[in-house]
Amino acid sequence: MKIENISINGTIDKVEKFLAEEKDISSSVKSMFELLLMIVTLLVNRLNLNSRNSSKPPSTDRNKKRPEKVNGEKKPGGQKGHNGTTLKKVDNPDETVPILVDKRTIPHGTYTEAGYKSRQVIDINIKRHVIEYQAQILESTDGKRFTARFPENVTRPVQYGTKIKVNAVNMSQYQLIPYNRIEEDFQDKEIPISAGSICNFNKEAYDSLEKFEEIVKIKLLESAVLHGDETGINSNGEQYWLHSLSNNL
Repeated sequence: MKIENISINGTIDKVEKFLAEEKDISSSVKSMFELLLMIVTLLVNRLNLNSRNSSKPPSTDRNKKRPEKVNGEKKPGGQKGHNGTTLKKVDNPDETVPILVDKRTIPHGTYTEAGYKSRQVIDINIKRHVIEYQAQILESTDGKRFTARFPENVTRPVQYGTKIKVNAVNMSQYQLIPYNRIEEDFQDKEIPISAGSICNFNKEAYDSLEKFEEIVKIKLLESAVLHGDETGINSNGEQYWLHSLSNNL
């Protein structure tokens, strides 16, 4: 027997009616039944609580049904008023590939260059890029050596560059990709990065954003209107609440 097949409220009404009409039940027994009915009513109400009839957040609603989409409501593709993105040719392509006319396919004769017709393919080239800094060493006639200074941010014989760190933080914190999958992505590009290094990149970004965070807090406090929200997050199998405050910026 399933709970949804039981008329709990109807059963409670019958018991209340019985207690009101029955005269042979002692006051102590009647009080005990009234207490049990109150407990049952509270438990039933808890079962039926959701985000619409209580302060519970929507993320705790179970078996939430999504509204059915009616076919034909919206046409496929960009909707009216949507700002689309159109590919446009660039003035300075990174690579040009000349395509020569196969003279075997055209009539015999004398031809002169008359320009060209161009088409562009916009693509992305993601690969390892290693910069080697070579600090010049000068030696005087008396044997003293003078070495040029490396850039301030180049402190080790081999280290990760800023672009790698930014890319790792973006994938981890904004794209929400797990550490081990970020590791695999970099390894495919012949860049050995461990989960510990990615964690350190995140901490470095966190520390660097301290001043920015203070500025944001001040700006939020100065806002005429603030939006407050919360969302459920899972940490090691336990549920926590992430609270946020924001404005239109």
